[in-house]
Amino acid sequence: MKIEFVGAAREVTGSKHLLHVNGKKILLDCGMFQGKRKEADEKNRNFPFDPKEIDAVILSHAHIDHSGLLPLLVKHGFSGPIYCTFATRDLCQHMLADSAYIQEREAEYINEKKLKKGEPRVEPLYTLEDAQAAMKLFYGIGYERTFVVEDGVAACFYDAGHILGSALIHIITYEKDKDKRTYIGFTGDLGRKNIPLLRDPQVLPQSEVFITECTYGDRLHESLKDANKMLIEIVNKTYKKGGKLIIPAFAVERTQEIVYRLNVALKNGEIPECPIFVDSPLSANVTEVFIAHPECYDSDTYREFINNRQNPFGFGKLKYITAVEDSKALNNYQGPCIIISASGMCEFGRILHHLKNNIEDPKNTVLIVGYQAEHTLGRRIMEKQKIVNIFGEPYHLRSEVHTIEAFSAHADRSDIIDYIGRVEKIKKVFLVHGEQEVGEKFKKVLEENGYKDVNWPKAGEIFEI
Repeated sequence: MKIEFVGAAREVTGSKHLLHVNGKKILLDCGMFQGKRKEADEKNRNFPFDPKEIDAVILSHAHIDHSGLLPLLVKHGFSGPIYCTFATRDLCQHMLADSAYIQEREAEYINEKKLKKGEPRVEPLYTLEDAQAAMKLFYGIGYERTFVVEDGVAACFYDAGHILGSALIHIITYEKDKDKRTYIGFTGDLGRKNIPLLRDPQVLPQSEVFITECTYGDRLHESLKDANKMLIEIVNKTYKKGGKLIIPAFAVERTQEIVYRLNVALKNGEIPECPIFVDSPLSANVTEVFIAHPECYDSDTYREFINNRQNPFGFGKLKYITAVEDSKALNNYQGPCIIISASGMCEFGRILHHLKNNIEDPKNTVLIVGYQAEHTLGRRIMEKQKIVNIFGEPYHLRSEVHTIEAFSAHADRSDIIDYIGRVEKIKKVFLVHGEQEVGEKFKKVLEENGYKDVNWPKAGEIFEI
């Protein structure tokens, strides 16, 4: 058996890992690369393998950097099953359609410019029809239900506690010619313990080979108690200035978590009752999926939502905005308010318009609550660069900027070490989904903790197991 590391190898986005076993090719995740536009477009359009030769996909969760190229995979000839949890399937129904819409609109925008210059048109990465074709191949599987992927390959999903429906993947392979059985664990994105809404990550069964993300492998998150305190202070400070609090947030999990925390703060009288707008059609749709999947909730949320019939995602002056006209009207809104909008890394979507219209006003605040990959607008804002480009135009960053990393749904260094320590019989570790320096540091940390065979694979590198 071989493992080929195709994407999210020494980088954070574009998760793709290819298993070669018993003459079959099984792809773990098929994520979109996010970063510099030209580099991202080139990486996303060109698979380093033939999609027609992939026999099956096992999808860890719905985030676009893990699922976002599935429509393109299908467009280029993949016709096998895509296995995931039920909640992931329902999320992808909305997220892949939204991603296709973005690809089509971006191509239109670029082609308008190219038409004026007499340059050839570009095609969108994929279309809504491609996304719909991909969804027909999805198979929903419950947690802790072993299923056959191919002859000699079985898999089982365990709750990763990262986003709704996220899964740790446990794989058992049996190679008949060698009479050899191998146990493989893949974290996808590993969640954290004791965060609101979702259950804690489950511990995988024994895994001789363990593939783990290391996004935050070089740091420790602040405590959630301190993070809540910071959020409350930032809301109150911005409100007193009469400004707008702009929160770029991923449509899945992060938006719902921030809404949940604001709800609790309002109930406790810790923040004023100012208008809260969730300006993202995708976030509104995703919130409906959250409501439909209480089996993923932790016990506190389940009790509040099911037993007490309290909706943690709808309260007071909270308003979900879907219509374009209502979104544009926020540009002229007078007085303090909170605007939560996607995308989380400020690369696409309505958040770009809110940043364009608000970051030059010192009364306003931008609050970063999620990971920002290199070369994204969100990263440049987080670094407080004085001038940032939005829609190709320069804007002075005069608003306050705050970052709360503790709201990250990714495990930090201690979380990952603790988790690996609870999985039995690990012999070989592969680190993925981390920036160059982070992976190198975390590799040393694991070696210092007694793991002798820790690998930090490059893109395209193949390992015999």
